Amino acid sequence: MQPHPLPASPSTPSPPRKPPAQAPSPTSLDKPFLTGQPDVVQLTFVRHGKQDVPSGAFTPALWADPPLSDLGKRQAATVGKALGSEPIAAVLCSHLQRAVETAREVAAPHGVEPVIYPELREVETYRDVPDGVRLEDVLSPVMWHGVRERFNRELRWDVSPFSESSAEFRHRVVTVVEGILALHKGQQLAVVCHGGVINAYIGHLLGLRQDMFFRPAHASVSRVLTGGGRRVIHTLNELHHLQAADPSLVTF
Repeated sequence: MQPHPLPASPSTPSPPRKPPAQAPSPTSLDKPFLTGQPDVVQLTFVRHGKQDVPSGAFTPALWADPPLSDLGKRQAATVGKALGSEPIAAVLCSHLQRAVETAREVAAPHGVEPVIYPELREVETYRDVPDGVRLEDVLSPVMWHGVRERFNRELRWDVSPFSESSAEFRHRVVTVVEGILALHKGQQLAVVCHGGVINAYIGHLLGLRQDMFFRPAHASVSRVLTGGGRRVIHTLNELHHLQAADPSLVTF
């Protein structure tokens, strides 16, 4: 009597097996991931170009409002050109200069004007420090170092005192983006905003606790597909349009 063969472990080579009588449909993942489906809207997030910040300046408030630097203007023009052939029907942006300037470059090839939503602004860190009061006057050195160390590990805005909370920020961002989708049903959209905003919305879709789970480059592109009540992450941090034009355009 032949001994009954023992089942192979994952690390043990085994002879090839016959496929099942009927292979599973290659399109079985299309519906949940919105690939090849009708009436799918692509939401294209664009981070603004590099802002003009004086060398050595200490600006803890990410919601400060500098214009684009010369490099940022090149980045904005590059991403605008790259998205020029895409069927974008509307361009939305925050009211901050760096987002508005970038949005104009994205909107120009499509013959539209950017629609401004202040709710798309960056997280308001240290907003509750009174005007004219230095951060170092209200936050001791040990607490400032503690904030930095905690953010390195936790990646949450809540570690920063005198700031907009993580929950408040995410609620603001998710609500305005969902409102934009409702007001522009069926339209392909570009939202020109900020790294924290992009993280807040996509992090919400992923159910992440961290407020920053990736670092979008200046003028990078990230895409979300929407349809049938679903939101599906399509790409993150596209850089090829910048790298192809000039690798020095890739900055963070």
